[in-house]
Amino acid sequence: MRVRAAVVEAVGAGFTLRDIDIAAPEGREVLVEVRASGLCHTDLTVATQALADFPPPVVLGHEVAGVVVATGSRSREFTVGDHVVGCLVQWCGDCPACLDGRVYQCGRPGTTLRDPGTQGPRLSHGGRPVTQGMGLGGFAGRALVHENQLTAVPRGLPFAQAALLGCGVLTGAGSVLNGARVRPGESVAVIGVGGVGLNAIGAARIAGASPIIAVDVRDGVLRRARAFGATDVVNSASTDAVSVVRELTGGGVRHALDVVGVAATAEQALRMTALGGGVHLVGLAAGRAHLKLSLPRLLLEQKRIQGLVMGSGDPRRDIPRYADLYLRGRMNLDDLVSRRIGLHEIDAGYAALRDPDVARVVITSF
Repeated sequence: MRVRAAVVEAVGAGFTLRDIDIAAPEGREVLVEVRASGLCHTDLTVATQALADFPPPVVLGHEVAGVVVATGSRSREFTVGDHVVGCLVQWCGDCPACLDGRVYQCGRPGTTLRDPGTQGPRLSHGGRPVTQGMGLGGFAGRALVHENQLTAVPRGLPFAQAALLGCGVLTGAGSVLNGARVRPGESVAVIGVGGVGLNAIGAARIAGASPIIAVDVRDGVLRRARAFGATDVVNSASTDAVSVVRELTGGGVRHALDVVGVAATAEQALRMTALGGGVHLVGLAAGRAHLKLSLPRLLLEQKRIQGLVMGSGDPRRDIPRYADLYLRGRMNLDDLVSRRIGLHEIDAGYAALRDPDVARVVITSF
């Protein structure tokens, strides 16, 4: 079967439209007609940096929503016509972590992929394999995915909003609700209020946190943060964010989430937390960033530092929960979708994300 896809043919070469071949579903695979695919910075990083796990040519795109059009012979979760959301969390379902509900720590994620020794590739072009980014490859009209990477959602959920549930929402909201486990009345600071940070702020509001402080260097995104539930905003480019946060909270926040992931913001998070507070590392903008710690101070201040991946989320549990919160008017997904584009506009879409007035860009025309 032929499908139109945006292919990265060489590192840094951008996204090129190609008609590629997609295999029929086997085993527990599910063929999805893609209706929406979000642009996440992770895919842009893969497209512009030489990473061994994603050799070009590669089809990226991991925020996927669509409709099931075919299933493999051993698929037991979905039927044709189901509305589904994809997620880059790859989990086997049988290892100790999965059996304990920690699918984001699965020890055998490769079981969701095809065996290159016994099976043909899912995607190919001119007889050559095409890498499927993160087991999803959502920058295409159709995606062939292991059923463990899919979650059914209500048919009333708009596809553009649904696509964001599998990564940005799962990560941001989950970091607050699953990772930090914020309780009513606890104070929260979120450093970096892009798409993930906005979802963290929204989840803090749902959890009943107070105050909820947004920290960023851009006034435009700080204004948007108030629409998601921030009670206070701090521009760290023009003021000492640590001092302001400590003053607003009378000594520091209970939870500080670093959604940026550079040494400076991680240090800010550590310094703005109160005695016994938690520092939650969510973003990773600089792969070689290092955090210097004073062990006596860390001990005496009784602080904890926690790394969080994908919001410590279980997609099958959390995605339906967030979909329900949206449909009941308690979770703001509409204001995340700033622009809708066609498959041929991915490069322009990523350029648009540099605008602080643009939260997320979603492909809705294939």
